[in-house]
Amino acid sequence: MSDSTLLTLAVDVDGGDHGAPVTLPGVATFLRAHPQARVLLVGTSDSLAQGPSLIPSNLLHRVDTLEADDVVGMDEPPAQALKNKKRSTMRLAVDAVKNGTAQACVSAGNTGALMATARFVLKTLPGIDRPAIASVMPTHSGDDASGDGGAVMLDLGANAQCTPEHLLQFAIMGSALASVIMGKERPTVALLNIGEEDIKGNPLVKAAAELIRQTDLNFIGNVEGTDIYRGVADVVVCDGFTGNVALKASEGAAKLLAQMLREELTRNPLTTLLAAFSAPMLKRFKARVDPSRYNGASLLGLRGIVVKSHGGTDALGFATAIGRAHDEAKAGLISQLAARIGRVASPSGARAARELGAEAD
Repeated sequence: MSDSTLLTLAVDVDGGDHGAPVTLPGVATFLRAHPQARVLLVGTSDSLAQGPSLIPSNLLHRVDTLEADDVVGMDEPPAQALKNKKRSTMRLAVDAVKNGTAQACVSAGNTGALMATARFVLKTLPGIDRPAIASVMPTHSGDDASGDGGAVMLDLGANAQCTPEHLLQFAIMGSALASVIMGKERPTVALLNIGEEDIKGNPLVKAAAELIRQTDLNFIGNVEGTDIYRGVADVVVCDGFTGNVALKASEGAAKLLAQMLREELTRNPLTTLLAAFSAPMLKRFKARVDPSRYNGASLLGLRGIVVKSHGGTDALGFATAIGRAHDEAKAGLISQLAARIGRVASPSGARAARELGAEAD
């Protein structure tokens, strides 16, 4: 395969808490693991100048650059970024997907600004009212070696208020993403609720359950918060408010447990010695729960692939996010989404979705 036919990923070099010192080594890690891919670095002149020192010379032939004028701040209002920063690293990376220069883009920048920019530039798929943020949560039943296990959860914060139809759309999109990530023909889908029984929950969840049952999705009903990490369902659906609270609470609990474990292992000389003997086990445990292996949230429902990396991730985590975008593009996620949406959308929406899917193929 020639370089001109390789899959290309647009990368926002300056996005996130650390910018080029993390994103560029992440690009290098990704390129080593994916010899059939190229990267378009979108950054300011100062950041792009660091490329040759942070990316090995033997990989640079698969790297292109695009210079931007601005960077969207992590706390910048989305509307302001959309209106005033049309030449930002984030905007040009999304534009690259729109014009076909890249097949997907990755940014660790401002989540709200990235969602607003991607929705404005790429538009939503036929039959989708609102894009959703989806990520993979680690589960006990997940593959602890490859990182391909876990549960897709959405929405994680894009839509605080939803209708039953929105949750139905999230279920369809999550199922398609799980198929791409896990290779499952019919991944199981569940609604996040305060109990497993059908009579539990608010009117939103109950109405959404009725809608999902009318589709060909592999719907298994309701799951509780504790079920997410048990791997009871491949896809867990909820509104953005609930999903974001669950996500942040989980992150806080994980940090607390890690801190408590460190304190106990260093409490006295005996525990420190025991920790040394337990080093192999602790290393395996760390690998299984390492957030870097699960980094990369997909902005689903758009007419293009956009992946949001955690702003504070390290180079390995950023490489994982690029890998997520690569896998989605390689598997034809957009055409899969369009096909699944078309099966449950209105006649006009179904027709538009099928046409879009054919174009994507």
